Amino acid sequence: MGRRVIIFFEDRNFQGRSYECSSECPDLSSFFRRCKFIRVESGNWILYEHPIHRGEYPDIQQWMGYNDSISSCHLSPQHQGSFRIRIYERKDFRGQKMEFTEDCPHIYERFLNHDIHSIHVQDGYWMFYEEPNYRGHQYYLRPGEYRRYTE
Repeated sequence: MGRRVIIFFEDRNFQGRSYECSSECPDLSSFFRRCKFIRVESGNWILYEHPIHRGEYPDIQQWMGYNDSISSCHLSPQHQGSFRIRIYERKDFRGQKMEFTEDCPHIYERFLNHDIHSIHVQDGYWMFYEEPNYRGHQYYLRPGEYRRYTE
């Protein structure tokens, strides 16, 4: 696996002070005051629970819906293989269930129950959003069992 790199810029159009990061960084505040632009050279990154893939993001305030305060970053693990997750309407994997193997922009259109209280991530890493079409707060789920919403 090659080197993974993300670069943060303080000013618009990739100008001003910059900070290049190639590993997780729990506190970026000592490297820059604000972040206006991001360039992902390689790897998958999570900023404020958002996954970031290779590319340029010229207006992160509009894209992310946040201000220019980024305080940490996390490398998202690379996954080779299938993706599979089961959601359940009740805690401890009870009640109505549904399995997903690909992105779904609006779960409640397919899973007619509006309560999800437990999840079993069988393969891959998943990002859950509070609102349809990948909006709102996100929850990053690694493979494993989540028996209650609070987990």
